[in-house]
Amino acid sequence: MRMYEIIYKKRNGETLSKQEIDFVINSYVENKLPDYQMSALLMAIFFNGMDKTELRYFTQAMVNSGKVYDFSFLHKKKNEVCVVDKHSTGGVGDGVSLSLAPLIATTGIFVPMISGRGLGHTGGTLDKLESIPGFVVELKEEEFVNQVKTIGVAIISQSQQLVPADKKIYALRDATATVDSIPLIAASITSKKLAEGCDAIVFDVKTGNGAFMEKYEDAKLLAKTMVEIMKSCGKKALAVISDMNQPLGEYAGNSVEIFQAIKILQGEGPKDITELVLYLAAKMLLLAQKVKTHEEAVKLLKNKISSGEAIEKFRQMVKFQHGDVSIIDNPQKLFGAKYTSQIVAQKNGFVGYIDTKLIGNCLTFLGAGREKMEDKIDHSVGIKFNKKLADYVKQNEPLMEVYYNNKEKFEMVKDKLLSSYKIYPKKKKLPYKLVYEVIK
Repeated sequence: MRMYEIIYKKRNGETLSKQEIDFVINSYVENKLPDYQMSALLMAIFFNGMDKTELRYFTQAMVNSGKVYDFSFLHKKKNEVCVVDKHSTGGVGDGVSLSLAPLIATTGIFVPMISGRGLGHTGGTLDKLESIPGFVVELKEEEFVNQVKTIGVAIISQSQQLVPADKKIYALRDATATVDSIPLIAASITSKKLAEGCDAIVFDVKTGNGAFMEKYEDAKLLAKTMVEIMKSCGKKALAVISDMNQPLGEYAGNSVEIFQAIKILQGEGPKDITELVLYLAAKMLLLAQKVKTHEEAVKLLKNKISSGEAIEKFRQMVKFQHGDVSIIDNPQKLFGAKYTSQIVAQKNGFVGYIDTKLIGNCLTFLGAGREKMEDKIDHSVGIKFNKKLADYVKQNEPLMEVYYNNKEKFEMVKDKLLSSYKIYPKKKKLPYKLVYEVIK
């Protein structure tokens, strides 16, 4: 089999066979294909796409390129759905997984969550967890499996053995302007979730000015594509399309989002992110057939919070992963930045627009994120949002509070942060809502 013929075939819009796709993925992982040939194929896929069968073969080949976790021993009966995960396409302040994973684990569902780091304007779950002193995200396989079996939840980083094809191909996509290909995005995400060994998954696909999928139609297509892949591989799945036209919750950063997650699990979290956590967790319960209705699921989850079970499960997870559990009883310890400054409104009016991506980029510049994977994170950098869309604000009233350690960098972004809010004399009719649609 010749790579030239496969590239030629895809360039002309033809469909690749399973044998051809397996040959490509296996050869590339084994370093038998040069980057320039793989780049040519990725560009052909970027322009011509892949049909459903082709995409399933491509995803399965990536899954089979490395380790696949098997949690079937957790099943008490045949075809039981008890290992469930959630994946978000990310945004600013999207720390949902931090509270959702331990919350859903209190219901008897197992959550083996393999997460990523932040890159660009979006934050990463692993970076946030590492703001807890001592917290370890790189667990050995036996530690990971044992923790999921014992307490029902673990949030860890992707090992070198898990979907190595995705790591190699993603690095190449990043260098060849083929990152924003919906088939390649969908295959990248679903391959990791399939290798994780889950029975079902809920995708949270963000749309809006702070999302990777800014356009609604792109978010919907990605959601449908990922659900179709999972179902074609024998898994249960649904996708929720949710809003990212403003930061989620009250905080964005690393340690400050851990603070917020603790508050959510104690029943004291901000309304919007708490509502989304409950909504997504309820969908996970429905996929696992633990409940019959969404309302029943939300009631059960609220009881887990009010009883203290949810925060106790978070405590167990932190302890198992060697983190400092004292931050749960004293979460103010998470505020470690040297300086705090307010960004204040210049006039009276209503918040009619928030440039969420700009805020994320400013946070990255201040040290909360990374522009390159080797950049070091400053976990204490963050923002508290005092005002959100449709809120009334008076002149000189704070729109946000910024936590930072580098005065010079703050001086360079403070005007940008101010410009991220648009204030109007009259309240604008905003077409935004927390959840737009569910794709099944």
